[in-house]
Amino acid sequence: MPVRPVEKTRRCAGVLFGVALGDAIGAAAEFLPFDEVVQQFGPGGPERPGPQVTDDTQMTLAVAEALLECPRPITPTGLEQSLRKFFVQWNESPDNDRAPGTSCVRSCLSLAEGYEWLDATAINSKGCGANMRVSPVAFLNFDRDGITARQRGPIAQFQAALTHGHPTALAAADLTATAVADLLEGGEPVDLLDRLRDYALAEAEVYHHRWLDRLWERPGIASPASFIREGWRQCLDALERVESGLASERLPADLCLVAGEGWVAEEALACALLCFLTHANDGVAAIRRAALTSGDSDSIAAIAGALAGAHLGVEAWPAEWINSIEYADSITRIAEAWERPS
Repeated sequence: MPVRPVEKTRRCAGVLFGVALGDAIGAAAEFLPFDEVVQQFGPGGPERPGPQVTDDTQMTLAVAEALLECPRPITPTGLEQSLRKFFVQWNESPDNDRAPGTSCVRSCLSLAEGYEWLDATAINSKGCGANMRVSPVAFLNFDRDGITARQRGPIAQFQAALTHGHPTALAAADLTATAVADLLEGGEPVDLLDRLRDYALAEAEVYHHRWLDRLWERPGIASPASFIREGWRQCLDALERVESGLASERLPADLCLVAGEGWVAEEALACALLCFLTHANDGVAAIRRAALTSGDSDSIAAIAGALAGAHLGVEAWPAEWINSIEYADSITRIAEAWERPS
């Protein structure tokens, strides 16, 4: 059933606030071993987010601003220029002091110096910086942007490719945006994994030449299809770990033991999916579960928050949390902008 525009606005706000609140609650646990998280915060982990977010939210807002500003119809050239502008602004901002990822910083420095993006990207990186920021791509739609569901994937991969050139970074960004879009459009969590698996299998050998150009060309890679196939294979393996975890009689206290620690893109998505799907009707519980992890807790919780916000809307988040989180005004403005004429 199509989601009504007003409801979609609430869901877009839910996604962006979910990213920020998940990011902020997970930041308290990032870099800590699981036992230390429990020792500091108790067996339930951090109870509430602090007021400050990390680079995960900052870069998510940069992607959102770039998509809004990009001329329509969206083209690789237009989006590259827009993403370059907002990524460089983020990298040069005095607020970029929240332990940003190395791949993002180095690539943005090269983008600032005028390098072609194919030369600026970290070609072997599949860090979760590729997909912790991708959720605004899910807001694109045909009525406003002329973008079909099949066209969102290349855009999700392209925004990842500017800083992370590994095929798994591209596939995981695509799959993350697909998951958020599915829930935004009213998809039910109960069979979300089945739909994501079907999508991954359908895309397994699809290389988006118009967007990715010669990114696939490197020693040992025989063809564009073989390049991207490896990324989708790793994402399918990650989905299998999520499915196995959900089917188990008892999940471990630290979900990273099932899905991976989340420092790389497919693991961040897998762990976030596990947190969301075990608390599909309780956004707060989902991001708290994500913060109670031994890995890249802020990125895992940011993606889990995006999924929960897409499914439940902005009502998933306590008003007190929304009012006190950093960038609240920007988040509200961006969420509302998607329903105004372009």
